[in-house]
Amino acid sequence: MAQTENRTDDTRIDWGHSTPMIVIHLLPLTAIWTGTRWIDWVLCIALYWFRMFFVTAGYHRYFAHRSFKTSRAMQFLLALGGSMTSNKGVLWWSANHRDHHKYSDQEGDIHSPTRGFWWSHVTWILCGKHKKTRIERVPDLAKYPELRWLNRWWLIPTVLQAALCVWIDGWSGLVIGFFLSMVVFWHAVFSVNSIAHLWGFRRFDTKTDASRNNPLVAIATMGEGWHNNHHHIQTSARQGFYWYEIDASWYVLKFLSWIGLVWDLREPTKNQLERDRIKPGVMDRGREAYRDAKRRFRDAKREARRSWDDKKQQLSEAIESAKSAAEDA
Repeated sequence: MAQTENRTDDTRIDWGHSTPMIVIHLLPLTAIWTGTRWIDWVLCIALYWFRMFFVTAGYHRYFAHRSFKTSRAMQFLLALGGSMTSNKGVLWWSANHRDHHKYSDQEGDIHSPTRGFWWSHVTWILCGKHKKTRIERVPDLAKYPELRWLNRWWLIPTVLQAALCVWIDGWSGLVIGFFLSMVVFWHAVFSVNSIAHLWGFRRFDTKTDASRNNPLVAIATMGEGWHNNHHHIQTSARQGFYWYEIDASWYVLKFLSWIGLVWDLREPTKNQLERDRIKPGVMDRGREAYRDAKRRFRDAKREARRSWDDKKQQLSEAIESAKSAAEDA
């Protein structure tokens, strides 16, 4: 019973922990007073794509999945750029993402939509349960002191970026170029966890999850929306497996490989592309496993609610009993 209570209690929003993120969502409204200029919108768009590349190619494909190789200096730059996205520290992000794949859409997946759309989209961050970095999940990264430092002080690069926006473009540059860009970027990234597990098409049976390929999410996230592809071959630096699947992060990584900044970019093999394809008349195990996990969570939530109602009833009866005893005395 304790286990089911924990599974539902951890979905509650920690308002103290969440206040900064909520405030950042409101700050773009101050453009009513600061006004806007064309350069604000240029800065907004530029920072959106800057952040998206460093999260998708850096935090995700390099640190979480080690899908290519690079020098230690370039590794630091990828982590530094990722720290400027306000997606927290590189070790925290990578550890959580590795667990997402280990337990995808099952017990242990910290942002599965089996708990609901909003849980997978943003509530898992707001609840505060997952603040701690699990170093044991990323020993290959934690051995670098500069990555440990950035993981602890990830907010410093973000603040410096905000200050640079003010210096370049004034207060309107901060409001539109920095904060509005950040809010839009956040929800584009979050959509990979939510939308790309609910809507789109499935090419591969991924056995435990309902990951989907969603072209719109792919365009907004430089290729991350080819999520079913990614769950099928997690270590591939290329997530758009075919020429018509736009994968902008892959294009940038390919260019960086031509000039020697990265190398050994992993791509799917012919055998991998043919393995576990979903065919007519064959059960999609991943979709069925997702549905089973969703049912289990709903059952656990109902059981926890019944348990809480029973406790409230017992408490009410105890209070009434105490009142009666006091009156009799």
